[in-house]
Amino acid sequence: MTVLWHGDEPIGICVFQSPPRALRHRSRFFGLSGRWSRVKLQALNKQLVTLSRVVLHPTYRGAGLAAKFIHASCRSCPSPWIEALAEMGHINPFFERAGFVRVGVTGPHTASRASHSALYGARHDRPERRRLVSAETHEKSRYAEPVYYVFDNRAAAASAAADRGTGD
Repeated sequence: MTVLWHGDEPIGICVFQSPPRALRHRSRFFGLSGRWSRVKLQALNKQLVTLSRVVLHPTYRGAGLAAKFIHASCRSCPSPWIEALAEMGHINPFFERAGFVRVGVTGPHTASRASHSALYGARHDRPERRRLVSAETHEKSRYAEPVYYVFDNRAAAASAAADRGTGD
């Protein structure tokens, strides 16, 4: 998580989290295939994070800060790859201005709550532990088709790893 400050007031936040287990566009972009084992998931979590939330105070929107803030937040992240899903990508290309590559548009195969939840990391391996989006969230966004983005942070991640290795 990174916070953007204006003086002593927080005006923005970027939240990073572990990625959902599988996304079609991620699999295509990275050439992933096959079933996901625990080892594959652990390897994925070491190489990739999801930028899950970006919030900027309304007073500061439209000033060009979002793209710069996202870019700086991603560069400070130790992960070599960062992905994002954004419905706003259809309207405002600030992720592209921040250095992300637009890979494709992701949508549920059906408008069911389970299919919609799968977009956001619902578990499929054990139905009793499946997490579904709330009924309210599903109703509001069941036809959402977020844009899938990837940010190549390998240079910054390698530099940070080298700094940690030298004790800097």
